[in-house]
Amino acid sequence: PDWFEPLLTNVRGSDASTWTRLPTPAEGRASAVLVLLGETERDGPDVLILQRAATMRSHAGQPAFPGGAADPDDDGPAATALREAEEEVGLNADTVEVAAELPTLWIPVSNFLVTPVLAWWRAPHPVRPVALAEVEAVRRVPVAELVNPDNRLRIRHPRGFVGPAFKAGQMLVWGFTAGVLSTLLELGGWARPWPTGRIEDLPDTSAVPLR
Repeated sequence: PDWFEPLLTNVRGSDASTWTRLPTPAEGRASAVLVLLGETERDGPDVLILQRAATMRSHAGQPAFPGGAADPDDDGPAATALREAEEEVGLNADTVEVAAELPTLWIPVSNFLVTPVLAWWRAPHPVRPVALAEVEAVRRVPVAELVNPDNRLRIRHPRGFVGPAFKAGQMLVWGFTAGVLSTLLELGGWARPWPTGRIEDLPDTSAVPLR
């Protein structure tokens, strides 16, 4: 769609410094996530976000893009992201058009080297939690909801760092996912002014399920 082109142009001209202040190390655990943009007649552009199961040992209850660690048989980051999305939420890869692989970014706490894969959901279909031990819920979040100033804030982690966050229904999107979304909204030309001085501590209730 026409609204996708400015984003795609700006993404292709970006490098890792556009997305993070952390240098990307040479070694780490390769992984990928799927940044899947779709569109509905009612809500306009949207992005697919899932919520991790509250019982997981790491990232419990945290909203995230579909994705995970690379398998030896994966043919690159796009294959990893699509495979993980199929396993987690039942996404049919044939309905997706991969648009670009973003710069690889480092998550220090897990030593993951994550490649976000930007894609267009050409033929959307219902999705649901499939890997129930890993996924609590899944939702298509409208871009209009993310850029609403009332839904934007910054979150202070118990370790002290402060980063962007979004309130999306019952979800609090923070951490790596929120950082990617924040930059994506800027590059797509969607971002609106918002009160950056609104800072809240990361609550224990960040793992509240969508439903």
